[in-house]
Amino acid sequence: MTQILHETETRSSPPLPARTRWAILGVVLAADVLDLLDSTITTIAAPTITADLGGGHALVQWLGAAYALALGVLLVPGGRLGDRYGRRRMFLLGLAGFTVASVACGLAPTPAALVVARLAQGAFGALLIPQGFGILGATWPRDQIGKAFSLFGPVMGLSAVGGPVLAAFLVDADLAGLGWRAMFLINLVLGGAALLAAHRLLPRDTGDRGTAVDGLGSLWLAGAMLGLLGGLIDGSAHGWTAATAGVPRPLALLLLGLALFAAFCRRQRTAPDPLIRPTLLRNRGFTSGLLLGVVAFAAVAGLLYAVSLHLQQGLGRSPTGTAVALIPLCAGIVVASIACHGLIQAHGRRLVAVGLLLVLAGCGWLLALTAGSVHNGWALVPPLLLTGLGMGCCFGTVYDVTIGDIDPAEAGSASGSLNAVQQLANAVGAAAVTTVYFHSLHGHGEAHAMTVSLTVVAASIAGCLGLVRLLPRKAPQEQHH
Repeated sequence: MTQILHETETRSSPPLPARTRWAILGVVLAADVLDLLDSTITTIAAPTITADLGGGHALVQWLGAAYALALGVLLVPGGRLGDRYGRRRMFLLGLAGFTVASVACGLAPTPAALVVARLAQGAFGALLIPQGFGILGATWPRDQIGKAFSLFGPVMGLSAVGGPVLAAFLVDADLAGLGWRAMFLINLVLGGAALLAAHRLLPRDTGDRGTAVDGLGSLWLAGAMLGLLGGLIDGSAHGWTAATAGVPRPLALLLLGLALFAAFCRRQRTAPDPLIRPTLLRNRGFTSGLLLGVVAFAAVAGLLYAVSLHLQQGLGRSPTGTAVALIPLCAGIVVASIACHGLIQAHGRRLVAVGLLLVLAGCGWLLALTAGSVHNGWALVPPLLLTGLGMGCCFGTVYDVTIGDIDPAEAGSASGSLNAVQQLANAVGAAAVTTVYFHSLHGHGEAHAMTVSLTVVAASIAGCLGLVRLLPRKAPQEQHH
């Protein structure tokens, strides 16, 4: 779940009635559920979409990466726009734009149109999601807000399990002949209802026009990520020697991405209010956690795509069959996340290490099954459950531990930066691991592609274990989730 935590709120109006507060919480939860659903549905539906629209391997890779890319690049600026112009205004604009972009996805006539619509979805999601916690902070009394935050874990957990299943059902049901389009068009109903409720319920706020928004830094970062992802995907889809005007296109895109990333890094040192404060990057625990999170989140994002592709294209599962097969993994994430919430103060970074080891063990188990050509669905349950438990144990705690040595005054900025980086890691991981998968597929078959992909993921997770000892030992005493 994407979270931007707002540490201080000023209330000048009288407290809202309890019924209104709960209704506002429902609207904020609905927005987060829409974001989670649309960030995961293409993991299941990608093969069906490409079979219908064409676009081949490149479309499979862009479907998930485009959404996460736009969300990650614009998440921190989206939060600051809410501070500047008012959270209610940005929430309504983000929700309306997200709903329209979802309809555009559902009606997309070509692969390019669908990718552009997915970028728009992510961009409006970045405008929508950061406002929720600030709105709750302004409408709930501080002695009761814990009740509101406590619902996010279970609701997001149910959404993580139910979202892919719902998407798969809509694809296989082929309602009104819409096929995969129904899973996007349903947002017209869900988003429209949430928009009407939000317009009626959310309190007005004026914002602070003095809040700075680093548009140039966001532009450099967006260009850098588009270049890097474009190079990876183009090389995977058309070959690394594909050229335009005699210049190898994938290499040119990668070099452009690196140049723009260098410009972004320079901007972070010179901007008056950068996206990532330089003081944070001078903190060893923070930078270690940032790097660990990038690699680990990228690895498992790619793993989910590789497993889904293998189940559908290699083992012939339907979208619904694939979604059901992945339920143990999602259930493991939910169970471990909830269980670890109460353990983080006592065990800190040890939970991160345990989580990484469980993911590594799950990958090893899946590798053994793949090497043995074991296709029994029940055989996949234990390793997927183990992998999910590891993901929930590690990813539910790593960023809490990462800010353990951060100055409390910078905790909000650190949390926002980490959550944005998580989304970018998801985009890079989905593109990188699927690039490995498709490259290994040619001339070797599905089992070989899955073996190579799992090996890359396992090696990445093993590398993360070396960073655990550099993390702060414990999370801060007070966490707000």
